[in-house]
Amino acid sequence: MLSTKFASSLRHKSIRRHGQSAIPMKKPADIIPPINDALRIIPLGGVEEIGKNMTVVEFKDDIIVIDAGIQFTDDDTPGIDYILPNVKYLEDRKDKIRALVITHGHLDHIGGIPYLITRLGNPPIYTREFGALLIRKRQAEFPHLPPLDIRIVDSGDQSIPISPNFKVRFFGLTHSIPDSTGIIIETPYGDIVNTGDVRVENENGVVAEKELEQYKMFKDRNIILFTMDSTGIEKPGFSPSEASILKNIDAIVKDAPGRIIIATFASQVERIIEFLKSARRYGRKVLIEGRSMKTNVEIIKHLNLVDTTDIVPIEEIEKYPPNKIMIIATGAQGEEFAALMRMSNKTHKYVRLERSDTIVLSSSVIPGNDRAVEKLKDNLFRHDAKIITYLDSDVHTSGHGKRGELEWIHKQINYKYFMPVHGSHFRLKMHAELAASLGCPRENIIVPENGSIIEIRDEGRQFLKLTEKAPSDDMVVEGLSIGDISEVVIRDRKMLAEDGIFVIIALINTRNGRLKKSPDIIARGFVYLRESQELLSEARVIIKRSIESAAAGSNPINFDHVKNVVTEDISRFLFQRTAKKPIVIPVILGV
Repeated sequence: MLSTKFASSLRHKSIRRHGQSAIPMKKPADIIPPINDALRIIPLGGVEEIGKNMTVVEFKDDIIVIDAGIQFTDDDTPGIDYILPNVKYLEDRKDKIRALVITHGHLDHIGGIPYLITRLGNPPIYTREFGALLIRKRQAEFPHLPPLDIRIVDSGDQSIPISPNFKVRFFGLTHSIPDSTGIIIETPYGDIVNTGDVRVENENGVVAEKELEQYKMFKDRNIILFTMDSTGIEKPGFSPSEASILKNIDAIVKDAPGRIIIATFASQVERIIEFLKSARRYGRKVLIEGRSMKTNVEIIKHLNLVDTTDIVPIEEIEKYPPNKIMIIATGAQGEEFAALMRMSNKTHKYVRLERSDTIVLSSSVIPGNDRAVEKLKDNLFRHDAKIITYLDSDVHTSGHGKRGELEWIHKQINYKYFMPVHGSHFRLKMHAELAASLGCPRENIIVPENGSIIEIRDEGRQFLKLTEKAPSDDMVVEGLSIGDISEVVIRDRKMLAEDGIFVIIALINTRNGRLKKSPDIIARGFVYLRESQELLSEARVIIKRSIESAAAGSNPINFDHVKNVVTEDISRFLFQRTAKKPIVIPVILGV
């Protein structure tokens, strides 16, 4: 048999199946017509998924980019770290990019900056202060990159001249992170308004006064295009108010007999600030667990947003009685190595769950995380602690408005054209239907895909989607590399996960085409070799017969032909015997 070192090296090489190339064939790129006098809008991400938000606004020789986010991976993208919007269109025009403007500091809006900013020519970044701190904090993990040109916009700033054709103005709105803003791009044809992520603070459907104030500014503006968050469109009505959520959690903290453990998104910064206030109110020390949570709490400290003197290191947990402790942790989505999961499966270094603990999951389940959250809850309920979730108590409200909130915002803004963004396709279609039901003519509504080229022509009298598209295949971060996603590589990884690998190593005499010895076989994730000796013996007979018949009469031997024949023969045999289709890799050496 081969050495362990050689077998291991085989497992880690790029895998190629017979009949497949390592890089998939791509259709020729669309030839994009010149822009002429059109106002062009191109969503490069965020309109076929939730995540990797990026929108391009272009007029003549000027481009403004709104957001540069990432999308997290799932079971369909094994081995991939992050998914990025495809910026090929922008790379070809980076000399025209005048600014990157940021709506807020969540990773689906800023996470792509370290990977994409140099490809965009390192343009100036306009953002509010909290977003700037998060961008700088993340950029510190990439010391090889050139310094960013970050320009902080104050809340009272009016329109900022970006170029002869564009001015930018930020406006306040409600989301779940400080300094969340919408963007107004002033163009020669009128304003383009992008809300970023948005919700409406309300009390039982009665909109808060601050919301009325925030949207008053749109009364007399000439808005040519409105683009808006569609994430919560399928949920009717209004979300519970953030104030009511905090009131409920404050009561839980007050009455908890022992430790209170609150798991939430680290991005829910404003909520975390209120948790810290609640802990101080009831004399509890606060322990922060989770890397992202600690990062955001450091920013809270830096901005002096709340008194943080009650925060103590996790190592000091034994110094305080249980009823004087609050733990704020990551992991409400069931992430395998997050703090709450480690507590639930008894692998956390300092925390062992107890009967007197009260655990609050202050988050909803992100689509796709259902199984992970169910596993987390199963682990938690194996302990005798009290578990409270958003399903049985109002301990969470989304940062994305439900249908009633989105409808209210539509009524505050008098726009001509509408393009829903930020959501999977069915959400965009539902949002388009909402706009139509409120009186927007259907010909004034366009539902885009990633890469769609939307143009406003004839000084605002035409609104159309071109048949041509900007490049929109996902770009991915995979280890140290950034590039196009290879469908073949992903498909092979899935097959490896499902059916395993079957490697054949054979030595063939180049003079007579016969095997020098019985072939070696390495199998991983397919069958347990020690219990499959009969199968392997039959496989060796087929391999020998297949190789020698394919090589017979050839001088020199056509090794590619021999590999193809043995791959087909052994794949057919293994499927007939096991109903599995492992990736078959023949390594045939001539001696």
